Amino acid sequence: MTDNHRAKNPTVLLVDDEPDILELLELTLHKMGLDVDRAGNVREALTKLAARHYDLCLTDMRMPDGDGLQVVQHIVQSNLDLPVAVITAHGNMENAITALKAGAFDYLTKPVSLDQLRTLVKSALNLPRVTSPSGKTLLGTSPVMQKVRDLIERVARSQAPVHISGESGSGKELAARLIVERGARHDQPFIAVNCGAIPGDLMESEFFGYKKGAFTGADKDREGFFQAAHGGTLFLDEVADLPLIMQVKLLRVMQEKRVRKIGATGEEAVDVRIISATHHDLAERVRQGGFRQDLYYRLNVIPIQMPALRELRDDIPEIAQQILRRLRGDADVRFSDAAVHALQNYTFPGNVRELENAIERALALCLDGVINKQDLLLVPVERTQLDSVAISSKYPLPEYLDRVEKKALLEALEQTGFNRTAAAKLLGLTFRTMRYRMERLGIKEPSGEDRAD
Repeated sequence: MTDNHRAKNPTVLLVDDEPDILELLELTLHKMGLDVDRAGNVREALTKLAARHYDLCLTDMRMPDGDGLQVVQHIVQSNLDLPVAVITAHGNMENAITALKAGAFDYLTKPVSLDQLRTLVKSALNLPRVTSPSGKTLLGTSPVMQKVRDLIERVARSQAPVHISGESGSGKELAARLIVERGARHDQPFIAVNCGAIPGDLMESEFFGYKKGAFTGADKDREGFFQAAHGGTLFLDEVADLPLIMQVKLLRVMQEKRVRKIGATGEEAVDVRIISATHHDLAERVRQGGFRQDLYYRLNVIPIQMPALRELRDDIPEIAQQILRRLRGDADVRFSDAAVHALQNYTFPGNVRELENAIERALALCLDGVINKQDLLLVPVERTQLDSVAISSKYPLPEYLDRVEKKALLEALEQTGFNRTAAAKLLGLTFRTMRYRMERLGIKEPSGEDRAD
C-alpha cells in the first residue's frame, strides 16, 4: 500500500488469533472506509508496528504467545502516537482495567457490539484533530503542578475513568474540563453533576431518566444525566456522597454501558466517559464501609491528585497576578508589595477559589488603584491575634467560647466563599442556626452587607 493511500484512509491493526472475529471486525471497519492489517499473535503485531504507521490498534487480550497487554505496553513504552484498544472477555473487568492503567485508549467486551466498535473507532480517530478552544489552564509553574498538567495531557488521549482528588477549591472541575477539551470528546456534551446536592429519592430518576407514567407526576418521558451525556463525558463531583444503593447501580452501568429508565421494560446503550472527583479520602471511605470497593476500583483507574494552594507557595504571586488581570478588566489596579507578601504567607484553606474571592473583594475595597494588605481581608491574620489572647487567658469562659466559635465560623465561611448554606453544611448546622450565630457574633459579608444564599 502506498503512502498516499494510507494518508487518505486511516489504517487499523487488528490483533487476534480467531479468524472469524478478525473477519467480522475487518468487514465492519472496511464499511467505515478504513484500511485494515491483521496480526495473529503478539510477535506478529510487534513486527508490524515496527514496520509502518497505524492510526489505531485493536487487540484481543488472549493470544497464543502472550496477551494484548504486551501490545499495549510496547506502544506506550515506544512512544508511538497510536491509540490502542483491547478486547476482553465479558465480565472480566480486571483485564480491562489493567489495560486502561497501562495506557489503553478504551476496551470492548465479547461478544463485540458493532455499534460500540464504531463509536470507539470514531473517537480514537478523532484524537489527532483535538484542540483546546477555551484557552483555560491550571496556573502555576512548580514541579507538582507541571506533573498534574502532564498527566492531564496523557489521560486526555484515553477513555479510561479518571478520579480527581483534592481539597475544595483546588481546581478539580477545571482539571476535568481540560481532560475533555484535549480529548476525543471535546465537541460532545460535558455534564457536571454534584452528587451531594441531589435528594436520595430523586437520584435514580435524575441519573437514568424515567418513562411517562412511571410514578405520580411523571407526565412525560424524561432523559437522565447518562442520556444527556451520551457520546460525551459525565463529571461526578463529590462522588463520595453517593448512597450505597446508587453506587451499585452506577457500577453496573459502567460495566454494562447500558441504562434502564424508571418504568422502562428494556435497556438502552450509553456511551459515556466517567470522570469523578471528591475532596474526601475515597480510599478511607472504602475502609470505613461507606463506599464500595469495587466501584472505587472502577472509578480510580487513573488517579489525579490536585495540589493545595499552600503547596504552590512560590507560584502564588504569579497566580494572583493572573487572576487580577482577569478580574480587573481595563482598570489599572496593582498589588502592593505588602499585599503580595501577605498572600504568599497565607494558608488558603479554600485554595484557588478563596484566592479569587479575596482578590475580587479587594478590587471593590481598594483605593487609588492599589490593593493593600488590609483590602484582602485575610482572616487568619486576625485569628492569630485571637489565638494568642485565648492561650494567655481562657477567662471569662463565655468570651473565650465566643472567640472559638467565631474562629470556626470564619474558617468555614472562607472555605465556601462566604456561602452561608455551604458553610452551615460544612459545620453540621442548619442554615437558621448558622444565620443566628453570625448575627450574634457580628459576622457579616466582607462588603459589610448581609445576604440571602
